Amino acid sequence: MTAVRTHPRQTHPRQVHPRQAHSRKPRHAHGDAPDTTDRFRRIAALPDGPSKEALRQDVVRAWMPMAERLAGQFRNRGEAAEDLRQVAMLGLVKAVKGYDPDRGTAFESYAVPTVVGEVKRHFRDHLWGLHVPRRVQELRNRVRTAVQELTRTPDGRTPGVAEVAAHTGMSEDDVRAGMEALESYSTLSLDAELRGADDGYALVDTLGSAEPSYDRVVQREALKPCLAALPERERRILYLRFFCDETQGRIADRMGISQMHVSRLISRTCERLCDEVDDVDQVDDDDQAAQADEVDQAAQAAQADAEAA
Repeated sequence: MTAVRTHPRQTHPRQVHPRQAHSRKPRHAHGDAPDTTDRFRRIAALPDGPSKEALRQDVVRAWMPMAERLAGQFRNRGEAAEDLRQVAMLGLVKAVKGYDPDRGTAFESYAVPTVVGEVKRHFRDHLWGLHVPRRVQELRNRVRTAVQELTRTPDGRTPGVAEVAAHTGMSEDDVRAGMEALESYSTLSLDAELRGADDGYALVDTLGSAEPSYDRVVQREALKPCLAALPERERRILYLRFFCDETQGRIADRMGISQMHVSRLISRTCERLCDEVDDVDQVDDDDQAAQADEVDQAAQAAQADAEAA
């Protein structure tokens, strides 16, 4: 008996008529993705005006459930749910306005990154207590994720810099920058009571303040040579007025001159002292500028010598 040899069944890809492929509706992973293809084509065909804007608003309303779903993915991150919803709606409006149906991409594929990007931008620009560069923000996110993953160990120990660097492939300097940024997302009020303080001791109590006596010492040292150069009568009048707290009338009786004359001498002497102190400061500034010029000239000469060599 001769065995009949069968040939394997040849399979060919199913041919789909272009008209059928055009009429087939795209499949969406979520139930909040309506079919607005025809409306987008009408928007693209309409000129700018009320009709086009009204049709855009209609499309925005149709896709609002998707924007709300995307906003919900960012809940419990320190921002109110209504604020996140408003930001997501803003991203949806931008997506509807910028979408081009002629590119052949489904609107959902274009809208999702646009809405998510708008929400992430909101977090980056408005919710950081301190301004942190974007690169450092990205380092923070990588470090935060790595710390969470490494903490899920039986001992529950917080990983160190070297462990996070080995886990992420980052350098230790980048890990340190990311760890510092972990504390920059939210700020602590200066009036916040410190841990373990029962007497209302706040963070502001730990901060130093400018010492006013430093300026007073500088002023006294600057006045010393100017006071020493004054005539004896002017020095005595200033001493009685400002150190002994004598009135102008009593000073006039002691000095044997009129009170008006005492007043004029005090005003003229104080004005002279102020001018002399300002001149001394100006001379010091000029000396510093001259020294800086000499340093620059020496550096330029050294550079010229090096280039000539």
